[in-house]
Amino acid sequence: MYRKIVWPNNKKFAFTIFDDTDRSNLKDSQLIYDCLDNLGYKTTRSVWINKSNTQNSTEGITCDDKLYIDWLLEIKKKGFEIGYHNTTCNSSEREVIKDGLEKFKKTFGKIPIVMANHSQNKENIYWGSHRLSGSRRLAYNILTLFRKNKYYLGHDKNSKFFWGDLCKENISYVRNFVFSDINTLKNCPFMPYKDITKPYVNYWFASSEGNNVNTFTKCISDKNQDRLEQEGGACIMYTHFADGFSENGKISEKFKEQMTKLSKRDGWFVTVSTLLEFLKTENKNTEINSDQRRALEWKWLFNKLILGST
Repeated sequence: MYRKIVWPNNKKFAFTIFDDTDRSNLKDSQLIYDCLDNLGYKTTRSVWINKSNTQNSTEGITCDDKLYIDWLLEIKKKGFEIGYHNTTCNSSEREVIKDGLEKFKKTFGKIPIVMANHSQNKENIYWGSHRLSGSRRLAYNILTLFRKNKYYLGHDKNSKFFWGDLCKENISYVRNFVFSDINTLKNCPFMPYKDITKPYVNYWFASSEGNNVNTFTKCISDKNQDRLEQEGGACIMYTHFADGFSENGKISEKFKEQMTKLSKRDGWFVTVSTLLEFLKTENKNTEINSDQRRALEWKWLFNKLILGST
């Protein structure tokens, strides 16, 4: 059951962003993160460690670029968090993943705390229909015509894409369900949560839909900001900052306007892992039961198939 949280420093709500790195370039990224920094936000930026070994429409800048690394370390010093979005934008086998995690640690000083699967990658952990259980998995497979039913193999010990034990050993929080509502916590009040049916993930968290600049600004509309504050909720926005937020050297005016309005409210603006660590201390029982799992999966399945959330 959803309940209001007493936020640190008596803040009225919490807000953060997990930015998937797809299609990113350095120039636009710098503009967006300068804007966030100037407005007082501290959010999470995911990276790809390696350059793709195939042509891929989603690929952007990676940690093979020294100037990019220098900038990432600069925003890290400012308080932004560096997260993980798989090793690269194409499927990676176990040894490549293992090397990628080591490279991440060497580059940023520690293993990533938080990650999100990249939808195209076979090593995704508990992804596609494997995000669901029971009749929800069957419903998903039927409605999606069983596309990629056996595509995602990160949890399969018999697969060359298996890395479940590495995920368990290294990564604290993995993103799963995304909802169209601004108040992520209202849709998943027990996050971060454990799920015994998915043992290779330590904790799962949910997000709010902001896939591109239009869905993002719609989700943080004035009306929704009012409600987030009134409900004392928490929002973890899922987005791709490369998708329309900055074009031709100019940041989207609507995005800047809405983020400026939000920044003037009495919110707790922290990174994704900071928010999740706090919520974990607030939860008396972080392991969801079968009833909670069933309700959460049906809620997401409705959002996914009817409202188009991720």
